[in-house]
Amino acid sequence: MPSDALRRALTDPGPRPLPAEAARLLEDLDAPPRLAAHLRAVHDVAAELLAWTAGRYPALAVDAEAVLFGAATHDIGKALHPEELSGPGSRHEEAGHALLRERGVEERLARFARTHASWEAPGIGADDLLVSLADKVWKAKRVPGLEERVVDVLAAASGAERWEVFMGLDDVCDRLAAGADGRLAFQAAYPVVA
Repeated sequence: MPSDALRRALTDPGPRPLPAEAARLLEDLDAPPRLAAHLRAVHDVAAELLAWTAGRYPALAVDAEAVLFGAATHDIGKALHPEELSGPGSRHEEAGHALLRERGVEERLARFARTHASWEAPGIGADDLLVSLADKVWKAKRVPGLEERVVDVLAAASGAERWEVFMGLDDVCDRLAAGADGRLAFQAAYPVVA
């Protein structure tokens, strides 16, 4: 049975709610409340990035359901490695992927637990890049190499000039980063352990 703090992290006003399946997984795991709050913040930013790309780059082939689910579960392995909620570590990546697969989540949705931190790897596509970007921008962290990869994908899909794509991505990332203090405060309002 999920803790009261976890239920609040999943339902309190703030970032948009997680997809129902992601919320159920967190409840089944009695995940740390801070993890649920973090996933809501990243999911919310991913939804904003999806809306922006759909409006500006409609030719970009994106699996919106996968991006939203991926953002909502990318760090789910931290339920098994809660020390990585407040410190460095990457054990949650493979652990999260394995956890999702063991619970019947298909690979197209589970992969983000592995790929969200490896955006430089070969074969990383637009969906993975958007989750990685959301996982940085939610807290106002700008990663030039990641943003350059996103620019390349958007320019290739649209035929637009790279500089033009860069300017638009820079603007949306600045806008999203401006809300970081509120998202960080939302996350900090929930304990690492219930």
